[in-house]
Amino acid sequence: MENFYLLLVGILILLAVSDLVIGVSNDAVNFLNSAIGSKAASFRVIMIIAALGILFGATFSSGMMDVARKGIFNPEHFFLNEIMIIFLAVMLTDIILLDLFNTFGLPTSTTVSIVFELLGAAVAVSIMKITSSGESMSQMSEYINSSSALLIITGILLSVVVAFSVGTIIQFIVRAFFTFNFEKNSKYYGALWGGIAITAITFFILIKGAKGASFMSKESVIWIRENTALILGVSFIGWTILLQLLQWIFRLNILKLIVLVGTFALAMAFAGNDLVNFIGVPLAGLESVKAYLGSGMDGSSEFLMTSLSEPVKTPTTFLLIAGLIMVIALWTSKKARSVTATTLDLGRQDEGHERFESSGLARGIVRVSIGFAGIFDKITPGRVKKYLENRFDQDQYKENKTDKDLSFDLVRASVTLVVASALISLATSLKLPLSTTYVTFMVAMGTSLSDGAWGRDSAVYRVSGVVTVIGGWFFTAFVAFTAAFIVAFLIHWGGVIAILVLVFLAAFILFRSFHLHRKRDAEMKRKIEVSELDVDGYNGENILNSCTKNVYKSLSTVSVLYSDSIQGLIDLKRKSIKRNVKEIKELNQDAKLLKDNIYQTISKLQEDEIESGHYYVQVLDYLRETAHCLTFIAEPVFKYIDNNHPALIKDQQNDLRDLAELVSKLFSQIIASIKKSDYSKLDDLLDNQQDLLNDIMKLKKRQLKRIKSRDTGTRNSELFLNTLTETKNLLLYSVNLLKAQRDFALYNAEDKS
Repeated sequence: MENFYLLLVGILILLAVSDLVIGVSNDAVNFLNSAIGSKAASFRVIMIIAALGILFGATFSSGMMDVARKGIFNPEHFFLNEIMIIFLAVMLTDIILLDLFNTFGLPTSTTVSIVFELLGAAVAVSIMKITSSGESMSQMSEYINSSSALLIITGILLSVVVAFSVGTIIQFIVRAFFTFNFEKNSKYYGALWGGIAITAITFFILIKGAKGASFMSKESVIWIRENTALILGVSFIGWTILLQLLQWIFRLNILKLIVLVGTFALAMAFAGNDLVNFIGVPLAGLESVKAYLGSGMDGSSEFLMTSLSEPVKTPTTFLLIAGLIMVIALWTSKKARSVTATTLDLGRQDEGHERFESSGLARGIVRVSIGFAGIFDKITPGRVKKYLENRFDQDQYKENKTDKDLSFDLVRASVTLVVASALISLATSLKLPLSTTYVTFMVAMGTSLSDGAWGRDSAVYRVSGVVTVIGGWFFTAFVAFTAAFIVAFLIHWGGVIAILVLVFLAAFILFRSFHLHRKRDAEMKRKIEVSELDVDGYNGENILNSCTKNVYKSLSTVSVLYSDSIQGLIDLKRKSIKRNVKEIKELNQDAKLLKDNIYQTISKLQEDEIESGHYYVQVLDYLRETAHCLTFIAEPVFKYIDNNHPALIKDQQNDLRDLAELVSKLFSQIIASIKKSDYSKLDDLLDNQQDLLNDIMKLKKRQLKRIKSRDTGTRNSELFLNTLTETKNLLLYSVNLLKAQRDFALYNAEDKS
């Protein structure tokens, strides 16, 4: 029996390591997005600072470990075998749930997941105890620490409102001082803001977090508490003077320093608050087994876990090992960067391609907000409005911005980090496991709103994204409770076999999600490569060169996909056509991405090159229509084959085969002309196009005769005629695309001369 429980502890430890890796992938967004989005330093420097913060913060998390032992349930009412069922169910559910969210690039709350998993598993085991003993369900309150659980859940939900509100207010105040011309105004207010920011970080992390540190003696904690005012006063005055001197002498960028210090602080706050989410349960399991082995009892089903009710200080070594694993995961996890990208997209200052589509709820929220803004605008005095408009004017900032990858400036990054780290550290000092993801994300969204990042063009998409993420949080709570509840029942009924099956199932899901994430990551990279023009400087000639490459590549793909669609119809190859439809959808997405990026491209052209932009837009319009024609050919073909309709008759097959060959030859001529930028044979191309259009007309008449003589059925005839019509449209748009590309090239040649 002892060996069995030691084996269970080993499984819990392995699951803890996996959970640490997965948890960092999810929560790295909390402390990386501000520094990365504002480019306060190189990626390597940011990662080193974050890693140091994690290592240091891990030692401050000892006081949080009680949450896993007695924060959700009353351990003195459970036996060892029941406690281990709860802990195993929680850890198995947690790694699967978090990994799925990471795979799809959505930041979720590790705190919410662990709290509701503990609650779900504990409720399941409590029901089994109550049922087997014949007690009433009203006895559930004896097993579940309902007051503590309610306090934790309320704190988590309340933190969303508090974080958003505080982030919005602080950002408004700080921005009013610095404006978007922060480089000039930081000379006057930079040292003062730096003194306030670093002092706030010192207060919440050192003073409030000291009592949870594993290495702090009671005497040190008492001394810090008694001298709080002195520490804060010296810190504020000292940092303000030091920063001002460094700015004068070495021209130190104080805002960059605040962002880097804030990154360290937030990484530290994250480790201090969230480490319990990953190792709290396994450590509680280890303590449970140690207490059982030390008791000398034989029956685990008779050993009550009263020892978990007592406060235990976690060894610093354990915390540092966990912190080191998190640091390694931070450096190696690609999923961490996917989750970070989501928050950066929702908070970036510029407009452009949006990650999320609009939703009815988002449209309603924006509509109501616009109404309130109109009322506020009417009651605000004119002088106040003019003052605020001047302080929040972004025109000069946008004109001077040279780095297109900069999501927001250093002012917003510093506010996000300082406010988030302060709120999280305060909660840690109160032993409240609030969600660092909720807090950081909502602070980031609050600062974005206050900064005017959500304009009328982007607001509905950004709000939709925020609603999606928040909805994911509630979904996390529901799934975490339900899944842990079910897993606990399965372990209780299935015993060792159920445990082994669930462990293998978790490993399989992690393996599959790894490959799914690689596939999604490759797709995202492809979209980025398509949407970002391959140019060195935005001018007419560079855009023409990039556009020519895209058109050449796209038309080559169109030619192949058209031939494959026709051949798939002739051969009735369902898999081939299904793959074709998928590739055509990707082609349409690429064309849409290029068109969606028109604003960003044209806005960067010089005033005298706007005419060049006109031709660029025209080319993309025809490219998009060409891709649409393929969709209207392939999708009806797939539907026809999928519905098991009969094959085309021999004459129809021959007609389409000959037509496809002629279309392929015309496309080869068009592609060669674009590749060589040689449009001297355009008249010959137009003659060939007209011959093909005449052939299509003859094929249509031939099909009408077949219909009259009833040689073909209804579905067959509809599909055949539709294929001919869309082939005609494809030829028209392709040649128009060639003409537009020629005009684009000729304009740039004349402009250059």
